[in-house]
Amino acid sequence: MGSTSQRTAIALVTSLFFLWALAHNLNPILIPHLRKALQLNDMRSALVDSAFFIAYFVMALPAGALMKRYGYRTGIVGGLLLFATGTFLFWPAATMRSYPFFLSALFIIASGLTFLETAANPYISALGDPATAPRRLNFAQAFNGLGAALAAWFGGRFILSGKELRDEDLKAMAPDAIDAYFTNEALAVRIPYLFIGLVVLVAAVLFLRAHLPEITEESNGQQRNAKAWQRLKLGVVAQFCYVGAQVGVASFFIRFSGQVAGIGEQDAAYLLSIGLLLFMAGRFIGTALMKWLTAARLLALCAVANLVLIAVAVTAGGYISVGALLGVELFMSIMFPTIFSLSIAGLGRDTKLGSSLLVMSIVGGAVVPPIMGAISDSNGIQFAYIAPMACFMVVLLFARKVEHQRA
Repeated sequence: MGSTSQRTAIALVTSLFFLWALAHNLNPILIPHLRKALQLNDMRSALVDSAFFIAYFVMALPAGALMKRYGYRTGIVGGLLLFATGTFLFWPAATMRSYPFFLSALFIIASGLTFLETAANPYISALGDPATAPRRLNFAQAFNGLGAALAAWFGGRFILSGKELRDEDLKAMAPDAIDAYFTNEALAVRIPYLFIGLVVLVAAVLFLRAHLPEITEESNGQQRNAKAWQRLKLGVVAQFCYVGAQVGVASFFIRFSGQVAGIGEQDAAYLLSIGLLLFMAGRFIGTALMKWLTAARLLALCAVANLVLIAVAVTAGGYISVGALLGVELFMSIMFPTIFSLSIAGLGRDTKLGSSLLVMSIVGGAVVPPIMGAISDSNGIQFAYIAPMACFMVVLLFARKVEHQRA
């Protein structure tokens, strides 16, 4: 594959990182929005993440099997079509004000994203020198950070109304006025998700018309690389914990900001967009730092930084705690692509299977937020952040283990 063809393939696939970030990072907007519009508690509202990330566990192996047989391009186009279908289902879900319908639509969206992530992460890693795969994947994932930041701003501007009625306000309103208020809140998601769905359909057409060269993984002989498979197993656990932490930190950020620092939902959404800009910047910074630091060493340092920052968020208060969580976004930015690339290194012919297993581990995003919601309902939102702290400890242990293997 010539260099021009390689650059074209990288550019096209990198666009996918941007697109799936829009869907992922509207969930922290949806959680407080649907909590208000459908009158949910913290634990039930966190089922937004559960419905979304369970799809990764269910669909990752089918996605890998399909791409093993038909190639990356087929998986990408199929994923985009599923993605668009789920966004279009938000219209009837909002019209009916049905939480199960919303959760079903989110499951379909995430099923599409499972195909995209199963294809894009190993594809970018394989397009070039294996030694620089973590840098290459971090660079592509930086555009995921851009999509994440725009999603927080977009959701704060076009979904969140900023109108939060207290119980005494609702008691003073007529039943028809109350129903109209909750209906208008629910309907706010229809146009934004319709717009995203149309953009995704355009992307599917572009991929149908484009030439996307296939990557053939080397067999590495008849025997599997035992050391590589041991590292993959550790990586699956670390990725499970990391994604759970990433999703949990963002999903409850708006509620956290309101309860700990008295920040309104729209202002908190804009702060979250700043945090996600830091997330994007962290990936560019991390890509540069990997010229001097090994990927495993940088991963370990970032895990330690996040352990300190979450300790501050849990024990301090006010704007200091909110600022600490923004710092967490910066330091966790390199974790997903770094864990991914370190985990699939040396798998050879089993790369697509390894990628599927790592994408399955994204189900951590379905597990940690409800745990945080349950802790929040019983002990307060601030203490709930103990859960992502435990997750970052696992990431640190993985980084140290990989660093020791390669020493």
